[in-house]
Amino acid sequence: MLVVVMRLYPCDRYPLPLPAGHRFPLAKYALLRQRLEVEAADGARLQFIQPHAATPDELLRVHCRDYIGRVLAGRLTAAEVRRIGFPWSPELVERSLRSTGAAVDAAAAAITDGVAASLAGGTHHAGSNWGEGFCLFNDTAVAARELQDRGLVERVLILDCDVHQGNGTAEIFSTDPTVFTMSIHGGRNFPLRKFPSSLDVPLADGTGDADYLRLLGPAVAESFDRGQPDLVLYIAGADPYAGDRLGRLRLSQAGLLERDRLVFRATAAAGVPLAIVCGGGYCQDLEMVAAIHAATMLEASRLLWRPATTAGN
Repeated sequence: MLVVVMRLYPCDRYPLPLPAGHRFPLAKYALLRQRLEVEAADGARLQFIQPHAATPDELLRVHCRDYIGRVLAGRLTAAEVRRIGFPWSPELVERSLRSTGAAVDAAAAAITDGVAASLAGGTHHAGSNWGEGFCLFNDTAVAARELQDRGLVERVLILDCDVHQGNGTAEIFSTDPTVFTMSIHGGRNFPLRKFPSSLDVPLADGTGDADYLRLLGPAVAESFDRGQPDLVLYIAGADPYAGDRLGRLRLSQAGLLERDRLVFRATAAAGVPLAIVCGGGYCQDLEMVAAIHAATMLEASRLLWRPATTAGN
């Protein structure tokens, strides 16, 4: 039996003041929501829900108390602010809490519906006691820990298909066998220091569709086999796209959609709930970035399924 709608959790209505010329493509999130709202009006099975703000208890399952406190109070050092890449502001805190809450909400919705998504997030560079690369808190790590704490799942698989390695996620779960982390990424791209994931697939600069998909398929299969997940969290970055300013790979729109389909087919075949977060996307053509993310969400909505089992059942 299929669910009626796919629940989506947008965060673009929470403003983030940035200086003129800042390279983070904030406008892509509103473009994505607007594009999907048009699809919903035309009959796509989508529902838009404002996410909750992640609570201190949720954050403490992943991040150190001192780091959380300094973020919330605006007491980060200048070096920490530079590493994050955003100037501190109360709006940055609120936006980050909502983006993290969106991942938690999407994961919880996926337990019931089979699939749900945050229209933001993928903040995989945030570690247990640091922020980095436009990431304050690690949304998928918080979602994994929160659903485990609720007793809804026991084992989680994080499939990270952002072009940058998920160093923060890898660090957070480095000693935790209940969370399997897979990252397929540019081997010579940011971050300079890469913590080892459960499974890393580093790619050469210029990797295109065929080689990417050839390597992704076995990595996904191995991740399911070794991780034996009750829940999959999928970081569907748009930044492997050939036109991305920071990506250095050469995937086409069609190749990125086939990547999504590969992940969706594997997850549906396993009968496991799937929660999607957006990940990066730095193409100067923001309509293209929104189109890539929207295609991911629409493809997922066409493949709605109910999970076979969950740990809480």
